[in-house]
Amino acid sequence: MRQRSEAQLQPPGGTLDLLLSSIWLGIVNWLIVRASRQRGLLPRLEPAESPPADDAPKVAVIVPARDEAANIGRCLRSLVTQTYPTSHLRIVVVDDHSCDATLAIATALAQTYPQLTVLRSPPLPPHWVGKSHACWIGARAVGEDTAWLCFMDADVWAEPALIAGAIAAVGTASLDLLSLAPRHELHSFAERLVMPCGLYLLAFCQDLRTVQARHGGEVTTTGQFMLVRRSDYEAVGGHAAVRNAICEDLMLARHLKRAGGHAILQDGRTLLSTRMYRGWSTLWIGITKNLSEMLGGPLRTITIAAAAIALAWAAWLVPLSGALHCSSGQTNACFALIPAGLGSAAAFGLHIAGAVYFGIPGWYGLLFPLGYSVGALMAIDSVRRRLSGRVSWKGRTYP
Repeated sequence: MRQRSEAQLQPPGGTLDLLLSSIWLGIVNWLIVRASRQRGLLPRLEPAESPPADDAPKVAVIVPARDEAANIGRCLRSLVTQTYPTSHLRIVVVDDHSCDATLAIATALAQTYPQLTVLRSPPLPPHWVGKSHACWIGARAVGEDTAWLCFMDADVWAEPALIAGAIAAVGTASLDLLSLAPRHELHSFAERLVMPCGLYLLAFCQDLRTVQARHGGEVTTTGQFMLVRRSDYEAVGGHAAVRNAICEDLMLARHLKRAGGHAILQDGRTLLSTRMYRGWSTLWIGITKNLSEMLGGPLRTITIAAAAIALAWAAWLVPLSGALHCSSGQTNACFALIPAGLGSAAAFGLHIAGAVYFGIPGWYGLLFPLGYSVGALMAIDSVRRRLSGRVSWKGRTYP
């Protein structure tokens, strides 16, 4: 009988650890490089000098608001103090049947600032989503000489040079639609745990080189700030064309781009800030209402959620597996600890750096596997809501 060598008698676990660790290190490096390249494809909006009134195009900022008493005051105060010529800047708040003090706060400010107008949205027609309807009402209320429509959420606030900078940007790059990604303020545990992971996930999944290209049908945008040329807005039917879309911002930008317009997303964090959610109750509902649509449909959403959980927990499990097999005397497992440790250190370093970027304690970066796991549960819930045919948001349920 042929004698088996010691290597042949050794369990295969160590070899498998070495293979998995090498794959793990390769995946982490690829994701970090991809995220870095994506960031480079998102140009930053810079402050700009306000143009003279004679040269400034007329701009209308339209703020749809429903139950935004906690945010509307700060939002409007930041808009009425813009450096853009007051004679060429109109601010229109459309109250979408708020049940709190939103309307009272906005109305009180309008009595002080003549450039601010407050409208009450009429009853929501069938087959309309509330935000699209409020935006449509605001767009129809401004004068025909308004060249640019700026749709801005009530939970964001601006630095004084925002509108001047945005108008300068669309002129320099010959844009028809400019969307801005704001700086996120994160205060509760829920926000700090989930939001950075969600934004990283978008960076990993999106191909900004494609969606930011001038030609092609795909686009990326955020409804928190959208500055659109009025003629292009009306040419594609405005918000009436996306009346029943939950992701109305993405659908509107897609219509405009497919009609030949130039639409891009820029990094607006130096001039625009937001706090979208205030804990688990608002965060869970706010994300699940449209996450499935943002990620490309139910099947792609489930696939991304499964991959996110597997890769997130690999940061702990891959080195742990190597360490256990190494302690049992498997030489290859000991070698596997090198790529496993490097990959996990890079993954944790990336998320710690992300926590610092968002202005939260760095130790939140150590919790990123938990953050992606919660995000995956939200993704599954989002798919469930979409397949059920009903999505709820702010007291309304939409088919």
